[in-house]
Amino acid sequence: MATTPPPGGPPPQLSIEEQKAVETFRTNVVDPSMTKLVILDFWAEWCGPCKALTPTLEKVAAEYADKGVVLAKINVDEEKFIAGQFQVQSIPTVYAMFQGQPVADLTSARTESQLKEALDQILAQLPIGDAAAGGAPDGSPADAAQGGAPGAEAAKPNIDQFLTMGEEVLAGGDAERAAGIFQQVVQMAPDNVAAQTAMVRALVAAGRTDEARSVLDVLEPAMGDDPLVKTARSTLDLAGTQVDPGELDTLRAAAVERPADMEASYAFAEAAYASGERDEAADTLLSMVEKDREWNEGAARTKLLQIFEAVGLEDAWVKQTRRRLSEILFG
Repeated sequence: MATTPPPGGPPPQLSIEEQKAVETFRTNVVDPSMTKLVILDFWAEWCGPCKALTPTLEKVAAEYADKGVVLAKINVDEEKFIAGQFQVQSIPTVYAMFQGQPVADLTSARTESQLKEALDQILAQLPIGDAAAGGAPDGSPADAAQGGAPGAEAAKPNIDQFLTMGEEVLAGGDAERAAGIFQQVVQMAPDNVAAQTAMVRALVAAGRTDEARSVLDVLEPAMGDDPLVKTARSTLDLAGTQVDPGELDTLRAAAVERPADMEASYAFAEAAYASGERDEAADTLLSMVEKDREWNEGAARTKLLQIFEAVGLEDAWVKQTRRRLSEILFG
């Protein structure tokens, strides 16, 4: 998601309509969020799921009002500029806002119990009472107008929460939205390697490999030995063999028709993984290891290990595939 629109006043390059949108957002969302937790609901008149969710949001917000929770709604058709700033890709999209920054993604909380559970967890971690008693923190709207993130000090403890949110969104298949979330974290914590590398992985998943490479090129000179950077590099390298669907079908056909042709199998496996067909890629590489584990200095096994690193060694799919590899090698 993009940086929250500056609550202290819009920059001069905005149009008059955009300036009005920013001022309205500041009044209805950012200012209240300085002392309260704002449930920010992006919706539209034509959206059935949005209308189904509205009564739940209103009921829970009313019940939690004495805990410092309020509800704000953004009609994406009427407030396209604000929706664009948050890179809203689908609706309903629901965020929890505190001191000018999103602190949690509540979109998946569709029932009353789920929403209450999420709010209880958030409220337990945020100084809602302290903010109400002491006013806005040092990161005031005026600071935000100069380019600083509002409530930056208070937002620091929520970095891990943002990262978890982004990883969940990425795992759910919405790479564009995940990239926006990680970008928000990077803006709050530029030196956070986990956020930087997660953004690389999300950009790669979104097909924005040139942007991912630019981010990684900046990271590698200073942090090249960090395991997270190496994982991000593996992710980017593996994406470099992506082909269009027609070419993938051609490579698949060649691998099937010439099972003894290791080069054909390897080319298909690389392209399959880069195209999101990781099961086919793994099956092909495992078959190659079983046929000739020493082919091309163990290239098939090396490629599998690179895939494991890119996906994550604790991933369930990786653990299962590693067991299959071990059975071939040592079984």
